[in-house]
Amino acid sequence: MSDNSLRDEVLKWKERYDNTYRDLEQAQKKLENDRKKASESDTETAEMEKELHKYNVLLGLTDVTGKGVVVTVTDSSVDSSKLIDANSAVVHDGDLVEIVNILKNAGAEAIEINEQRIINSTAITCDGAVVRINGEKIGVPFVIKAIGSPEGLKGALEMPNSYVDQMIQDGVDVTIKKQNSISIKKYDGTFENEYMKDR
Repeated sequence: MSDNSLRDEVLKWKERYDNTYRDLEQAQKKLENDRKKASESDTETAEMEKELHKYNVLLGLTDVTGKGVVVTVTDSSVDSSKLIDANSAVVHDGDLVEIVNILKNAGAEAIEINEQRIINSTAITCDGAVVRINGEKIGVPFVIKAIGSPEGLKGALEMPNSYVDQMIQDGVDVTIKKQNSISIKKYDGTFENEYMKDR
């Protein structure tokens, strides 16, 4: 196929994807409205709806807002020839895993990296020069949003001799900022269990 034909085909598939995604969002909104209407006339249903919403928040299936920190991590801007170990000055998947674990241990209630919501089943893996999160390719800079106590999260990341401190000493550029209002998107992937079954 010629370049023009390929371009047209890609645009057609993108349009189909966008239309399907828009239909899905509309269906989800309609379902949410139907649930609200049903719960308004039934106290027990309303309680169940509240419980369902609470669990969806915990699972990362809803958009959330709150105060917390925004961490920006990117490869060193220093000339690699001036670094003792140039590989240490590049952000790897393991670095992101460590930062996520620090944030979780410090009480983060929701975490996102470059608009990819971090949930229990999220995989952060290396894929050549980029990192895959939830199966999506993500490149630098890595913008990590975390909702929780701004002081607690920032303090955990900035502890002397911590993992993040070592990254900075190795030349990685890291900035940590407290914010009063952070928005984190819901996880929009699928849940697949290969080994776990209902009892």
